Amino acid sequence: RQSCTSTLSGIAMSDNLEIIPLGAGCEVGRSCVVARFKGSTIMFDCGVHPAFSGLAALPYFDEFDLSEVDLLLVTHFHLDHCGAVPYLTEKTNFGGRVFMTHATKAIFKIILNDYVRVSSGEDRLYDEKDLMRCMERIELVDYHQVVQHLGIKFWALNAGHVLGAAMFMIETAGVRTLYTGDFSCQEDRHLRGAEVPTETPHVLIVESTYGVQRHGPADVREARFTSFVHKVVARGGRCLIPVFALGRAQELLLILDEYWKAHPELHSVPVYYASSLATKCMKVYLAYINMMNDHIRKQHEISNPWRFEHVTELKSMGAFDDSQPVVVMASPGMLQSGLSRELFERWCSDKRNGLMMPGYTVAGTLGHHVMSEPQEITTQAGDVVPVNLSIEYISFSAHSDYTQTSGFIEATRPRHVVLVHGSEEEMRRLRGALTQQFGRDQDGHDRLEVLTPRNCQMVQIAFRAQRVARAVGTVAKQQRTDGAPIEGLLVRRDFGYQLLADGDLAEHTQLTTVSIVQRPTLPYHGAHGALRAALAQIFSVTDLPGKLPAAE
Repeated sequence: RQSCTSTLSGIAMSDNLEIIPLGAGCEVGRSCVVARFKGSTIMFDCGVHPAFSGLAALPYFDEFDLSEVDLLLVTHFHLDHCGAVPYLTEKTNFGGRVFMTHATKAIFKIILNDYVRVSSGEDRLYDEKDLMRCMERIELVDYHQVVQHLGIKFWALNAGHVLGAAMFMIETAGVRTLYTGDFSCQEDRHLRGAEVPTETPHVLIVESTYGVQRHGPADVREARFTSFVHKVVARGGRCLIPVFALGRAQELLLILDEYWKAHPELHSVPVYYASSLATKCMKVYLAYINMMNDHIRKQHEISNPWRFEHVTELKSMGAFDDSQPVVVMASPGMLQSGLSRELFERWCSDKRNGLMMPGYTVAGTLGHHVMSEPQEITTQAGDVVPVNLSIEYISFSAHSDYTQTSGFIEATRPRHVVLVHGSEEEMRRLRGALTQQFGRDQDGHDRLEVLTPRNCQMVQIAFRAQRVARAVGTVAKQQRTDGAPIEGLLVRRDFGYQLLADGDLAEHTQLTTVSIVQRPTLPYHGAHGALRAALAQIFSVTDLPGKLPAAE
């Protein structure tokens, strides 16, 4: 268990902020991070692991009481961040609220419908009915819209990465925690970069996918990418580009279509995009064109930026002719299964062919394995085939690299950083680099606490401070000298305190004042004179006209 302590002025607390990765702790995949503080519990993301199937792909739900979770905040539509949401809502005792952005929910439904369709038998975690019931529970949030629930305040910020991706800032009892999810600070051909929050988080939970690696200039990467593809087809080969159906695929399509336009000698070479899923989602891209960058929005005013001149959708493998040079962009991006796996097995033995890997691959997938350039692989049918084609890796991943991550930390200035969504080795290197870059204070302490929890390992961050109440209304207007007592009602709301006069309750709170008149009646069987004498010792007694009956 890792822990650290922080002092924060102006907040009534002495509790620990607890952060527990149920997934993405020292691994990439099944992102699911729980933050618990002051009795409030928030879950960030709820995905499946791309290297596993069935129950093994889920986060470690058994290690946490899911009925405690008040909120689930989903950052974007990739399966490793949202694929387990229907299982959580329909198959567990989770009873909280679920939020995501408009674009994320629209694509979430399409992607998870496809996920259910291709799953079967024991590997199927939920069915179409579960997904539809889950959709009814999902609430929408806009960027910068502030939502409050059970003392938790949160808002979403643009994260770059993919359409609709969000970072979430939560504030509980004055402590702010920012969860980035997958993010990219660099603007690309169609998306804006991640924004820097205006308020400083006390704790930053940040992805560490690329650790200390740097992506390099975009123009250099694009030139290497198009050069490799051109070289493969020029020698009579077929070029396979495995991609996720949505995300980097749209970026690469824009690059290829522009390159083909500029090179007439390639016009006879077809470029196919094999994803019916992406075709469905392109309608969502058009609907949310306002969420993209200025370049795409200006182009949309003239024509549809997603209608390509030299890229064709591959609707059926039945009519597909790969006897000549061809470029195919197919999913999934890590060659786990599907068409990209089928084409790789079909083409890998021919040295004229080429494989372009443009994104991150998770350990345990074929895509990760072929990066080591093995001499042979075992096909899904069990056959062993040689690997003779050229393999090139150029990162177009919209994940933050070291330059972006360190710059983002510099801009947001958190005191504590929790690394998730990265291999254990990458997280260890990133922690060392960040600690060295941000140095030590004058007392010799690290300026930045960097924590690297494994799955199900809790980290605790303690915040201690004095109780402070804010005077409002009449109490605040009164002129007082130092040391003079202040009287009023102390009202607690959402972990904050206000001191105010009873007459101000209705204006500044949802409370009202009520007057209660009591007239007690007590039986007395003693002498009248004895009662009068006893009361006279406490009160001023006045005899009223008339005669009281004699006591029995």
